[in-house]
Amino acid sequence: MRTAAELLPALLEGSHRAAARAISWMENGHPEARPLMARLGPRLGRATVVGFTGAPGAGKSTLTDQLARRLLKGGRRVGILAVDPTSPFSGGALLGDRIRMGAVTAEGGAFVRSMATRGALGGLARATQDAIDVLDAAGFDWILVETVGVGQDEVDVVSCVQSCCVVLVPGMGDEIQAIKAGIMEVADIFVINKADRDGVEAVEQELQVMKSLAPPRPWDPPAVRTVGALGQGVEELEEALGRHGAWLRTQGGLERKALERARLRFRSLLAEESARRALARIGPEGTEALCRDIAAGRLDPYEAVARSLAP
Repeated sequence: MRTAAELLPALLEGSHRAAARAISWMENGHPEARPLMARLGPRLGRATVVGFTGAPGAGKSTLTDQLARRLLKGGRRVGILAVDPTSPFSGGALLGDRIRMGAVTAEGGAFVRSMATRGALGGLARATQDAIDVLDAAGFDWILVETVGVGQDEVDVVSCVQSCCVVLVPGMGDEIQAIKAGIMEVADIFVINKADRDGVEAVEQELQVMKSLAPPRPWDPPAVRTVGALGQGVEELEEALGRHGAWLRTQGGLERKALERARLRFRSLLAEESARRALARIGPEGTEALCRDIAAGRLDPYEAVARSLAP
């Protein structure tokens, strides 16, 4: 399977090996990546895509694992994309999520892929969008996307998925400040995980206060209590996802989500390609010279960028 034409039949049959190779092509910029993506377009749009985001330590990996187990028992094919931080030494993902989710891969047949952010903002790897399409074309019924963590500017996950679950945990300090950190606007469902801890009611009350202060939204995000380590509340989470999916289908939400995703994808690819062409044009020596001028105060960085992009 060295070409897109050779890889496509196996991918459409649902081969895990073909899916893994296709995602590797996307991540590494393989010459056959673009021809393959061009062939996937007519076969997309069937999967339910759910994102999990929230502060590190909230239990996103465990919760994703438990939801995947439940979906697999129901006969659904599940793909998991776990976006890990990039190692500053090797440039690869730390792969913590794949280690934690190893059981669901071996026992249930889920496809699990750890992806390095490689410095990408928004908590998502550069190739996550392509990977979602690969798994969709491969016939996976559900695609679960778990992100590195979320902050004020790290909310791109909402543009990549149909339903975004924001995972909160009681007892992590000032819950209101955590909720304010860019999360309120992106949540379709709030998941209060580790709900066997004290402080669950306080989190729920603060959520209600924050929702009352926020501008009205067509969809009112519910709060679901879970204990991911024990699998408690996962059935209720699946039901909440089902209700949100039904609402999207009846209110034109899937079309709006697709447009949001297209905007994010186009702008990201445009920025990446513009940077690639600019750096290729001025070359390594020219790039280093500009950086030295900036460091020495001879040139401001905005002017350096303008020169790099000038025809």
